Amino acid sequence: MAAMADEIVSGLIPVAPPDPLDLPARERARSGMSVAVLAFVGFLGLFAAVKAGRSERIDAAITLRMQARRHPSLARLMEACSWPGFPPQSRIIPPLIIGSLLLSRHRTEAGFQALAWGTAGLSEVLKSVTRRNRPLPEQVRVVVAPLGGSSFPSGHVLTYMGTYGFLAYLVHTLVGPPLIRLPAVLFLLALLGGVGPSRIYQGHHWPTDVAASYLLGISYLIVLEAIYRRLRAQPR
Repeated sequence: MAAMADEIVSGLIPVAPPDPLDLPARERARSGMSVAVLAFVGFLGLFAAVKAGRSERIDAAITLRMQARRHPSLARLMEACSWPGFPPQSRIIPPLIIGSLLLSRHRTEAGFQALAWGTAGLSEVLKSVTRRNRPLPEQVRVVVAPLGGSSFPSGHVLTYMGTYGFLAYLVHTLVGPPLIRLPAVLFLLALLGGVGPSRIYQGHHWPTDVAASYLLGISYLIVLEAIYRRLRAQPR
């Protein structure tokens, strides 16, 4: 609608004044897009710092500080947070979510959930460009896991932000009963919050890998949700 309004020649086509009831929603949309832009700029800043090799000292310091806190319960929690992001489950869970939406006749939501899962492919593209070495046992403690490719960005974090971040939005939007909606959203948000620290704690990624993935994931998620809301708002 905004693009159409920009194309209207003043005086040729009468334009109705904006509905005051829509103003709060428009303000929220503008604020969301501002956050998306700032997050993307932050990602670009971290990308530049990593490519220039300016983050190595602080990355090592933060990682060693986090790994100094050793406790069996904490280690199990970090392992649980990372588990959905490893194959084969990382290739099974997202299609199951998309398939469940299709079976429940939420075709639009299924399509957007597939786009949200696209952050997995985006991470692979960025990894091929960055080619950053993963942490080594001589530098930090590394938990054995099926790893490969570049360290930047964190594929776990970026994929989680898209897949489980958009799923949390759908649950909040579509699920009615609060006793189901609230625990489900809180679980998904806890998963998003825990995966980043887990990647550092297990020694699979540097802190800047994780921070950059959160920033890019937030930007991607806000834009995707904005497109979804715009599409759903159109008359059918």
